[in-house]
Amino acid sequence: MSQDNTVQEHVHPGVGTYLTVAAVLTIITLVEVGIFYVPAFKPVLAPILVLLSGTKFALVVMFYMHLKSDHKLFTAIFTIPLMIALAVGVALLFLFGVFLR
Repeated sequence: MSQDNTVQEHVHPGVGTYLTVAAVLTIITLVEVGIFYVPAFKPVLAPILVLLSGTKFALVVMFYMHLKSDHKLFTAIFTIPLMIALAVGVALLFLFGVFLR
């Protein structure tokens, strides 16, 4: 009975992947700024910005904090509080009537 005690290595993304993620984050930020100045988006401004911010958060956590290739527990430690915060934020938006205007 032999036991295989080798540590499984995961490959980190290359420079190209980090540059691509940085470009996507930049584009999302530009879209956020652009959406803020378009009057037609005023009724749905808050939900769109929350969605875009959550997307940026997920990209930063997955790639720059290397949680994409780490243990799933670490991913849950960051994801579950994000979901709770989003739920509280959406509840506050409903409470203060943002969606009713």
